[in-house]
Amino acid sequence: MTKWEYVTVPVLTHATKQILDNWGIDGWELVQVVPGPNPENLVAYLKRPLEAGK
Repeated sequence: MTKWEYVTVPVLTHATKQILDNWGIDGWELVQVVPGPNPENLVAYLKRPLEAGK
């Protein structure tokens, strides 16, 4: 069974692609993007498998 590590990240709408592309290089997988507290922000939920021994 895979154990997952989760993170919630605030994302500015004008830099969404750049920010999410950078998160992907460390094995993070995008789960969902939802509207943030104001029109200029989004909130991204990401996950990645925990490494053995963690």
